[in-house]
Amino acid sequence: MEKIKTLGDLKKSGYAYRSVKEEIRQNLIGKLKRKESTFPGIIGYDDTVIPDTERALLSRHNILFLGLRGQAKTRMARQMTDLLDEYIPIVAGSEVNDNPFAPLSRFARDQVAALGDKTPIEWLPRKARYGEKLATPDVSVADLIGDVDPIKAANEKLSYADERVIHFGIIPRSNRGIFVINELPDLQARIQVALFNILQEGDIQIRGFKIRMPLDILFVFTANPEDYTNRGAIVTPLKDRIESQIITHYPKTLENSLLITEQEAAVHEEQKDMVQITDIIKQLIEQVAFEARNSEWVDKKSGVSARLTIAAFENAVSAAERRAILNKEKSTYVRINDLQGIIPAITGKIELVYEGEQEGPLQVAINLLEKSLRTLFAQYFPNPDAFKKRKAGAAEVNPYRTIIQWFDKGNTLQLLQDSTDKQYEAALVKVSGLQELVKQLFPRASRQEQLLMMEMVLHGLSAYSLLSKKTLEKEVRFSDLLGTMMNFSATEEDTEEDEL
Repeated sequence: MEKIKTLGDLKKSGYAYRSVKEEIRQNLIGKLKRKESTFPGIIGYDDTVIPDTERALLSRHNILFLGLRGQAKTRMARQMTDLLDEYIPIVAGSEVNDNPFAPLSRFARDQVAALGDKTPIEWLPRKARYGEKLATPDVSVADLIGDVDPIKAANEKLSYADERVIHFGIIPRSNRGIFVINELPDLQARIQVALFNILQEGDIQIRGFKIRMPLDILFVFTANPEDYTNRGAIVTPLKDRIESQIITHYPKTLENSLLITEQEAAVHEEQKDMVQITDIIKQLIEQVAFEARNSEWVDKKSGVSARLTIAAFENAVSAAERRAILNKEKSTYVRINDLQGIIPAITGKIELVYEGEQEGPLQVAINLLEKSLRTLFAQYFPNPDAFKKRKAGAAEVNPYRTIIQWFDKGNTLQLLQDSTDKQYEAALVKVSGLQELVKQLFPRASRQEQLLMMEMVLHGLSAYSLLSKKTLEKEVRFSDLLGTMMNFSATEEDTEEDEL
């Protein structure tokens, strides 16, 4: 490649031109035969989106990825560059990556006509063969396709009728590569219409110029479902010209969701050394997203991005790190109490329906966290509802009886958010029956895991309305549920008497 610097050298080398779609097709076939991963790092799409995409590329189709936010649509498109050849030859200085054997632009045609086999050649790397544009209402035809450049005409003293005054847009500049338009429905309908000829015939039209440039491009579009907002939609004739529409989705299992978060979360090296995060905490964070996607308060058309759990994971680690720094501890682990720190990551990443707006984003986030605790608690511990339905004579089999009785005696437990690990442990072991229950159910758990499970029992019993939990700014306070209700009722009666 380093020795091939002219068109003549390229002819002697035996180089054979392939279109972009053919190039991607052949390279994909090679990867499939070698059983190589075609889209590494894309988790949860092995049996759905990836096979659909491979079939579309083998068919040499333009592609529309249709799905809610945070479903790796753009990432899939960007990874397609790995299916391109490492380098391709272009006419040196060409704005539109002209094929030396069949130049399209006036510049390249003049070069080849004047210099012949001495026409200089450049080698374009695959990473430079990718173009991307976020569709916004202000995008114009000139941005995408091109327009007449009056400054160019004046500087070079050219007539507006001369093809050389054209300033090419981003699409022609992506010739012989991959071009992506994100959020296609946001593109104005009249701009979408301008793409018809490019997709169907492969050529462009600029102003009144009678030029035909059969562009060689793989187009990839991304879009949310058309009913996501009222901003716009994909015009039907354009949608008809996009050969393959591939539906994306959120992770279908908690395991895949965990893998995605762990892969994408940007945890600092100092945090990795200082903070440990157990599987139960990771699962709780992921469960928040699953609860949100099924919540009656969250707009399902908007979706709940995987970015929620990624940001929440990072916040949980940082909450534990902050506590350790304040307490001058060299190491610590994420507690359930630290998950109060993930609420800002939830509130900013969910769109609420009217009922959710009435509740407020903060309360919705807290409720989602409570539901996650309730769901996972039943997977690790005996379901408290099963013992609520038992007869009084069978009450002794309730594994939570001793714990609840401790609170029935008027005892309360305060878990301060910024308490040291020793203070945290000392507070939990005070509760009668709590340590014994966890040791019985998880005899092989480490001391750190046992303490975390002890805390989870308290949160779980609260989620099943067997204990009262009050979350304050710097602490969580557990107490007897009945006593709390009676105190609340007494307070109400006193207030009524005062009013009388």
